[in-house]
Order: sequence, then structure tokens, then C-alpha cells
Amino acid sequence: MVSGLNNLAGKKVVVGMSGGLDSSVAAALIKRAGAETIGVMLKLEKTGNRCCSLATEKRARLVAEELKIPFYLLSAEKIFQEEVIDDFLAEYQAGRTPNPCVVCNKKIKFGFLLAQAQKIFGADYLSTGHYARTKKKRDGIHLYRGKDKKKDQSYFLWRLNQEQLAKIIFPVGDYTKNEVRQLAEKFNLPVTALAESQEVCFAPDGVKDFLRQKLT
Repeated sequence: MVSGLNNLAGKKVVVGMSGGLDSSVAAALIKRAGAETIGVMLKLEKTGNRCCSLATEKRARLVAEELKIPFYLLSAEKIFQEEVIDDFLAEYQAGRTPNPCVVCNKKIKFGFLLAQAQKIFGADYLSTGHYARTKKKRDGIHLYRGKDKKKDQSYFLWRLNQEQLAKIIFPVGDYTKNEVRQLAEKFNLPVTALAESQEVCFAPDGVKDFLRQKLT
């Protein structure tokens, strides 16, 4: 199993950064592998949410400064509203339980962001901090669970197609969470003390409260 970090020298890689531990270490590993590394953060809501607030943007910028890589903030409010939030609400109204993270990964992170990485920056690859791994075989690229089974995120990525998987690198997939935290310390990244968050990013007060606000 490989994380995609081989043969990156001279390649241009956009790293989707959130200001969190995993994406920050992913950026550091890509940079260490010799790639031309560019940090990009998606602004998903005008009011800011857990994953794109002023605080997380500041942390992402500090990480980029520490790694000496360029950093850009990319607006994605409209497509995030249409493809993720509106879909989330519609599914609940139809009596189904949606998984917004699966939709976001397919449509936003590895749809919109990948396309913009190629169009704006001419990137060869997109990298993120997902705990997952890929391996190229004769019949195509296979998606596997990350080394840390407790943190595995491959199930969020099952809708990705071969074209997307061919352009994605998951550097932290070969590490456990504890190892990633140790790497952050080694790289002197200002993210080692961050607590993990499990709630839906656009519903920080909980799904029930979010639905009550939007559907009543």
C-alpha cells in the first residue's frame, strides 16, 4: 500500500487545508516529498462554520507560513449551499437520512476543488488529510481503509470515480492519528493541541437544531 508520496518531485500539488491537524500534516508531507505545494482553503459559508471560520483560516495561514508554501482562500459558498445543504434538507423532507460528508467529498472536495486546482493552479494532484489509501492495479485504482482503522474515512469516499482517484493523494492514510500528531510536532505545526469535532460542519449545534431552524 502506498500513500502516493513517491515520485512527486517537480509535480504541483494543491492541498485542501482546513486549519486542522490532518490536512496540515498532509501539506507538510507533500512538501517534504519535493512537490511544489500550494495550500487552498474552501470558504463554504458566508457566516463561517466550524471548518472555515476566521480562526481556522488563521491557523491554516500560520501552517502555510511555517511550511513556506503559498496559501489561497477559495469561495465555494454557492455550490456548497446547492449541492450539500439543500440536498441535506431535501433528503430529510423526503423521509431519508442523508450523509452530507459523502456528498461533500464527491461534489465539493473532489469535484469542485479538484477542478479548480487543475484550472487555476495547473495542479497535477490534489491532496487532503483523509485517513484513506489508494493503490493502482491492472483493473484500476482501488480505495482502501487507512492504517488507523478507528479514524478510517474511506467510507466517505466510496462515490469517487476513477478519474478522481487518479488525481488524489492521501498522505496521512499510512499513519495512525497518534503518529500524525507526532509528525505535527516534528514539523512544528501550530495544530497539535486541537480537539477533534464529530458534528456536521454546517450544524455545529446539532442536526436537530439545524433542521428546526431551516424547516420550521
